[in-house]
Amino acid sequence: MVINRRFFFDHIRSGPFRGKLSPSQVKGMEAILGHWEAWGRRGDDRWLAYILATVFHETAETMQPVRETLADDDARAIAILERAFAEGRLRWVKTPYWRPDETGRSWLGRGFVQLTHRRNYEAMSAITGIDLVADPDRAMETGPALAILFEGMARGSFTGKKLSDYFEGGNEDWVEARRIVNGADRAALIAGYGRSFYAAIGHRPSACPGKVEGGFPSGNA
Repeated sequence: MVINRRFFFDHIRSGPFRGKLSPSQVKGMEAILGHWEAWGRRGDDRWLAYILATVFHETAETMQPVRETLADDDARAIAILERAFAEGRLRWVKTPYWRPDETGRSWLGRGFVQLTHRRNYEAMSAITGIDLVADPDRAMETGPALAILFEGMARGSFTGKKLSDYFEGGNEDWVEARRIVNGADRAALIAGYGRSFYAAIGHRPSACPGKVEGGFPSGNA
C-alpha cells in the first residue's frame, strides 16, 4: 500500500504535532513512509502507525535520528546524563551505559529508537550488516537508523517483544506494544500517538488515547 501523503500530512499536523510541521519533521516522516513502502517484511498498517508513534516519542518529536539528550556531541550528552544520574533523576539506571569503555566509545542512545548498550549495537550490526560497533554514530544516519528501527521492532531485537505480538489479525493492543522498546514507560501516551498516526494513514482510529505528557528520548532500547 502506498501511503497518501497529502491525506497523511493534512491529518497528522493537527495531532500530535499541534498544528505545525517543520521541514525536518516532514523529511523524517517521508523517509519512514518510503522505507515502509519498500520494506520486504511490510505487514499490518498498525505496525507503521506504532513505529511512527515510537519515533515521535523517542526523538522528542523531531522525527530525525538523534543522540540521547539531543546533545550535539557525545561529550555533552555524557555530561548531561552524568548530572542527571548524580541528581537521582535516572533511578532506573543501575550501570551508567553512557560512560566510555576501554576503546573510548560511548554506548548512549542514538537513532530513531535510542539504541543503547554495546550488546545492542552488536546485535543490530549483525541484523543490518552495518558495523555499528566500529562507528556507533552511524546509528544516527538515516539509512542505518531506519534499518535498526524497522528490523528491531519487527524481530523483537530490543526486548524480545515484537510488533506482531500486539498487532496481528484481530489482536490489537496499543498500550502493551510499548514493551517492544521500553517496558511500560509512557505506554498510554505513546498509544495515543499511535492511534493518531493510524488515522492519518487512512484508518478509523481506535478508542480515545491516553493522557498526553511531555517526554524526552528514553535511551533504553
